[in-house]
Amino acid sequence: MTKTSKESKKPEKKIPKQTAKKNPKNKPEKRTFPYIFLRILLYSGWATFIIVALQFLVFLIFTKIFGNFSDNPLIFAFYSLIYYSLSVLVIIFLPKKILKKQTASREDLGLKDLPTFSDIGLSPVAFIIYLIFATILTALFSLFPWFNANEAQNLGLNTYMNSTEMIFTFFSVAIIAPIAEEIIFRGWLYDKLRKLFPGKLSIVFSILIVSAIFGLIHDQFNVAVNVFAMSVVCCLLREITGTIYSGILLHILKNTIAFLLVYVYHIL
Repeated sequence: MTKTSKESKKPEKKIPKQTAKKNPKNKPEKRTFPYIFLRILLYSGWATFIIVALQFLVFLIFTKIFGNFSDNPLIFAFYSLIYYSLSVLVIIFLPKKILKKQTASREDLGLKDLPTFSDIGLSPVAFIIYLIFATILTALFSLFPWFNANEAQNLGLNTYMNSTEMIFTFFSVAIIAPIAEEIIFRGWLYDKLRKLFPGKLSIVFSILIVSAIFGLIHDQFNVAVNVFAMSVVCCLLREITGTIYSGILLHILKNTIAFLLVYVYHIL
């Protein structure tokens, strides 16, 4: 028998398996009720505070420079562009600079890829659903004596304009505002809350909180009820499509129709 055959008969040494070290970073984060509640206050409070504070600050600066600029659609459009741009940058990207880490990707904001034909096709259908839902909510709130369903929303703009002024007003009301508000509320805030709640109720809680805050920042009760209904539909669109493109198109469609009724046909 050769040396090689003898060596082949030697029992193989069992190498003990190394137990994988537990990485505390991979442990699921325990989310108690106080933790969730504080996070809700943090995200919601941050977005609300920045929106209200910047609106006051930018309005004050523009008033100091231009006086009563609401009468000038060109300056009002410039004001809207500055105010909404700062709101998006401060709410979403300032935490990234402070915390030194990625706080919101394009996917988190619902801006992954480009709008599809499905996004475009869903928006008019969702608009009809929003109108029905808003009508039902308005009818329910009309049962309360303090609720005035016919109160007009005053933006401070002159309803009678020439064609050039209408273009700037349309740009402010129907383009800038819908895009920025959808990125902030149905993009950033909804994503934060959606990941915060455990279980299947995360969708319900996230939709209700986002929509309630979105309604409250519009001041007037009748407007708040209306935009609450729109927000609910926009949140559902994000769940269906995975993006906020349908919500943006729905929001643009809503504001465009409102613009036509108020500033073109003078119906409202």
